[in-house]
Amino acid sequence: MSTVWRFGDSDGTLQVLTGVDGVAARMGHRLTITIKTWHAEVSWDGDQPSAFTLRADVNSLAIDDGEGGVTPLSAPERVLARSNALKTLGANRFPEIRFDANTVEPTEAGFRLTGTLQIHGRRRDHCLDVAVTDSGDFWELSTSSAVRQSDFGIKPFSMMMGSLRVADTVTVTFTATRPKDS
Repeated sequence: MSTVWRFGDSDGTLQVLTGVDGVAARMGHRLTITIKTWHAEVSWDGDQPSAFTLRADVNSLAIDDGEGGVTPLSAPERVLARSNALKTLGANRFPEIRFDANTVEPTEAGFRLTGTLQIHGRRRDHCLDVAVTDSGDFWELSTSSAVRQSDFGIKPFSMMMGSLRVADTVTVTFTATRPKDS
């Protein structure tokens, strides 16, 4: 029997955690960026997942937090950081980030998803280890993955002639819950 589990932004979070680099890195903020609009599907063959898809709306990103820096991240700086992120990602030309996994293998903690990640119009093979936890009435899914922006043709945002820049490698985190009775 084939089944599909559907998840959306009301079921969990999709975030990008940035770092800072360069000789002036101490001046920059490490950002927590939340993608507010996304949806995912897990296809099942019997009692085993067989495929996973995720679609994220780049234009829905929001700057939720900024750690470090000389001063706390202000509201105007959040607006500027969001604008810079949208330009860097080319959101007008590439409004969607996609991950399609056609190979799903069981692991000790959950499943390994192997497929294609598409960002900024470029596709790369990508592998994710998703932890699945039994939380009584819910299943909890979580993963964290490093993504190098330059692998997708993205030049990380920089300022002050490159002495302060977003680190090339960002961390993408995903968490979701699903009631067992659905």
